[in-house]
Amino acid sequence: MTLEDIQKHLEKSVQNHSNEFKRLFHGRGGLYEGWNHLTIDSIDTILSVALYREVEGEATLITMLKEFITTTPHETIVLQRRYIKGQPSEIIVGAIDENETIYVVENGMKIKLNLLSNRNSGYFPDMKNGRQFIRKNAKGKSVLNLFSYTCAFSIAAKMGGALKVSNIDMSKGALSTGRENHHLNNLETRGVSFSPYNILKSFSRIKKKGPYDLIILDPPTFQRGSFEATKDYQKLIGKLPQIASEDCLLLACLNAPDLNEDFIKQLIKELAPSFTFVRRLENVEEFKSEDESRSLKNLIFQREKL
Repeated sequence: MTLEDIQKHLEKSVQNHSNEFKRLFHGRGGLYEGWNHLTIDSIDTILSVALYREVEGEATLITMLKEFITTTPHETIVLQRRYIKGQPSEIIVGAIDENETIYVVENGMKIKLNLLSNRNSGYFPDMKNGRQFIRKNAKGKSVLNLFSYTCAFSIAAKMGGALKVSNIDMSKGALSTGRENHHLNNLETRGVSFSPYNILKSFSRIKKKGPYDLIILDPPTFQRGSFEATKDYQKLIGKLPQIASEDCLLLACLNAPDLNEDFIKQLIKELAPSFTFVRRLENVEEFKSEDESRSLKNLIFQREKL
């Protein structure tokens, strides 16, 4: 795929531009030969570009992007070189006020972004359909949001009418951002908790606030000292029957390329058999992958009343 092809792809993707987040180019899905290392996102008037390895044609790529935004509403280009540890983002065109809150809009929700570091921005856009599902199914429910990070699922749940939400994550910084995200959306945090627990070691405290009618299980594939999917996912699933209401709805997420959806289905069957598989949510169209079995897996389970 040539740079000219990428430009044509961008011109097509940017049609019907709005202030809502949109991935314009998803090289990491493996569909564009030679560009697996590149992603390009539209964030209102910002074009956010990430490189996951060094490329010889970086200068030519930047020149093409500068030309591209002359015909779009974008005013700023931010480049992340994710392959360089600790490397700050570079503003190629335009400017960003560090004192101004930068946020992404998703289905009307606002989520705070950190675009100027070389770490995760605070927002995982591929989980959009999962958040939409939670928003549609949260009304009147007690929600448990495990591995909540910056609490985007909690915002979706509250916007969907959740009675209360318990956000659990080891990172106090992420939870602090999560609280800011609620305020950014003018959501009352009454009934919303932000608990900096090690989930695998704090089950008794999590259980006290149960039972939960809707559980979101969205762990990292691997996080040193915290979670490893291949050995720790089963520990969580084994505890579900103790904290779930009798008709609890479960969203179990897995973003491990080497584990397919049967990995979770089998664990549920063995360790939480009162939960029945309902369906797998479709992934966001812009995040299409060469091999969907290796892509993000959002699985819905329903607990059956005894």
